[in-house]
Amino acid sequence: MSRAEQPSRRTLLAATVAAAVVGPSLSVGVAHADPARPVDYHAWTSYPDWRTGAARGTRAVAGTRPGVVIADPAGTTDYTDPHTGTTASWEYATWTSPVHTLRVPSTEAVASWNAHTPAGTWLQVELHGRYSDGTETPWYVMGRWAAGDQDIKRTSVDGQSDGKSSIWTDTFAVDDATTGLRLVSYRLRLTLYRKPGTRLTPTVWRLGAMGSDVPDRFTVPASTPGLAGELTVPRYSQEIHKGQYPEYDNGGEAWCSPTSSQMIIEYWGGRLTPAQLAWVNPGYADPQVDHAARFTYDYQYEGCGNWPFNAAYAATYDNLQGVVTRLGSLTDVETLIAAGIPAITSQSFLKEELTGAGYGTSGHLMTVIGFTADGDVIANDPASPSDEAVRRVYRRREFENIWLRTKRYNASGKVVSGSGGVCYLYFPARPSARQRKALAAVGVR
Repeated sequence: MSRAEQPSRRTLLAATVAAAVVGPSLSVGVAHADPARPVDYHAWTSYPDWRTGAARGTRAVAGTRPGVVIADPAGTTDYTDPHTGTTASWEYATWTSPVHTLRVPSTEAVASWNAHTPAGTWLQVELHGRYSDGTETPWYVMGRWAAGDQDIKRTSVDGQSDGKSSIWTDTFAVDDATTGLRLVSYRLRLTLYRKPGTRLTPTVWRLGAMGSDVPDRFTVPASTPGLAGELTVPRYSQEIHKGQYPEYDNGGEAWCSPTSSQMIIEYWGGRLTPAQLAWVNPGYADPQVDHAARFTYDYQYEGCGNWPFNAAYAATYDNLQGVVTRLGSLTDVETLIAAGIPAITSQSFLKEELTGAGYGTSGHLMTVIGFTADGDVIANDPASPSDEAVRRVYRRREFENIWLRTKRYNASGKVVSGSGGVCYLYFPARPSARQRKALAAVGVR
């Protein structure tokens, strides 16, 4: 399985394209999002968006994919990489978003971003918020990231807390949600770094965060099936990579997140060149899965399940975007599938809670690619013994509950957390009108 949702990693909520579609019924209209959805995903993506922020050494760039880049650096700073011990000097510039007032005062928030970081550059994302009691959070580091791993080791930052909230790898969480304390607004700050004396720059195309206040629950209401059909998505098993590159979280058995990411990336046409894969042992099947594990790996968490690192990895491929959000039901997934957009879902369960899985897990990612005529879930489950065995059909009611709940009992009978509907969505940089409508229906713009 994956370590993506180990209870020690985060508090989570318990604590806290038509051408690719098989089946004529996929021509159904897009469902409307529930106005009571307890999630607010907001992002800055357009040229006007980038011009509204506070810039110190950055500038907005227009074009088919607007973004923000280094113009004239604000200064130079030293950074000691905690994972190599190496200290180096970097020029830097910053962009700070306007304040976003959350439509849903939130117990949790997860930032995600899409960027190009050529060799010799990297970036940091921070979050600063205001609580419902009028006080403010510190500037929390939500990630230090580069597409490669030669300049810095991409990393989350442990040990961040102000006594009211904490950062758990990639997730901001109110320490005790039962007090009623909530995050009511936030700003995000980008710091872009480059080697001194160069004209290099990261380019950031999307920066956003998902705030949520999903109620504690062991069970969720069942949704009504509304779509049948299946997307043609590549199938990759994480299990055939057992023992490969143990420096990346002990090899393939823990690679559900990058394996799922790679399936969707290739569904959208993303491909790696032989030169990019040259570092992988030529005797290994599906070397692109090894590549995905290496380039999603979080050196602090010591795993490949950092949610925004996976979304950022997807966006390193030409013409792809990636976001981390929460969805409200399988009806939301049907809306996306109808527009040709598969979804990567995060769930945890006992073996007997998901018929046909054959295993239990404290955290696992799989890809939903369609629905049967009875409404059951068709998933590409990377925890399968071979690529051929990856396609599974899971009972709708079971799948929906293990994905959306925030509390569950583990094998010892202890109450632990569930993901509360966490989902990665990867989609084109220039989505079709139908895709834009489907994404907007689930709260992503």
